[in-house]
Amino acid sequence: MTLPFDPEAVRSEDIGEERATLEMDHEAAVEHVREVFTDAGFGVPVEFSPSDLLNEKVDADRDPYYVLGACNPAMADRALDASDKQIGALFPCNVVVWEEEPGVQTVYHVSIMRIARLVGMAPDDEAWADIVAETGEMVDEAFGAL
Repeated sequence: MTLPFDPEAVRSEDIGEERATLEMDHEAAVEHVREVFTDAGFGVPVEFSPSDLLNEKVDADRDPYYVLGACNPAMADRALDASDKQIGALFPCNVVVWEEEPGVQTVYHVSIMRIARLVGMAPDDEAWADIVAETGEMVDEAFGAL
């Protein structure tokens, strides 16, 4: 399969990549991230621990790794309409918390709205640019509060 773009040319800002380091234990970091994203206007309708699942199912011996599926219903509604419903395949907007070492957690996020536009799942028009900008502001607010 040939990609329609050069992955080496994709920059962090092209995909809305955000990263923060928290100096706290893993469970406290997950709770903190959940609260901060909720305060920024996101709900968290889905969350799970891939590390728990993999450690149980395939004896992976993974360090703590947690996914918070964040969603702002108004933005999701607009994005579904603007993308002819395709963006739903990328829902929710995941925020990941993983343990680098005991007491040090990484919080990581990429913009599904930017990625959808990059790969052609969403239009490259003003309506989509507004969605990207507004969701980006919400994520920036959350990361600023971490």
